[in-house]
Amino acid sequence: MSSVLAMPGSAPQYDERASLSRVWWLLLILGLVSVIIGILAISSAFVATMASVVIFGWLLVIEGIVEVIHSILVRNLKGFALHLLAAALYLIVGLFMLEDPVRAAAVLTLLLAAAFFVGGLLRIIFSVVIQFHSWPWVLLNGVVDLILATLIWREWPESSLWVIGLFVGIDLLFHGWSWIILAMSVRRITAP
Repeated sequence: MSSVLAMPGSAPQYDERASLSRVWWLLLILGLVSVIIGILAISSAFVATMASVVIFGWLLVIEGIVEVIHSILVRNLKGFALHLLAAALYLIVGLFMLEDPVRAAAVLTLLLAAAFFVGGLLRIIFSVVIQFHSWPWVLLNGVVDLILATLIWREWPESSLWVIGLFVGIDLLFHGWSWIILAMSVRRITAP
């Protein structure tokens, strides 16, 4: 198999599959680790939720500190006040998340439900009004989003103790499976 793919009327392009075939085993290991962590997160959704909130809180605190440093560096420029305001917001939200991760999870879960609701409603409206190619799949996606929003909202605030961890676990599970499938598909490709 050639390591260069060519489309009619275009210049040859580099085939990444050949270089990935040399490290297929690494992709497989990464995929397996992601699947295992995803299963653990799903089976212990509360712990995964709290861990996600705390990690996100620390990231916001770190970004707040970086913004403070950046605002000091640009103190003579017009953007100083905006950088200082951004730093204060990052620090306040990050510290709030670290101080009370259960309440922060409740707020994030409510925002997640709102995002699912609005996104689902927009997908349904656009797919019905425009009826583009594959519109029924977008309509189904919108219906699923509305169902998820309703399920989260009906159980809120109790759902905030498990929703984020469950969703992170599901994402890790599917992410891991995609890496495993990629590893299996490139393992037989020979490098040039």
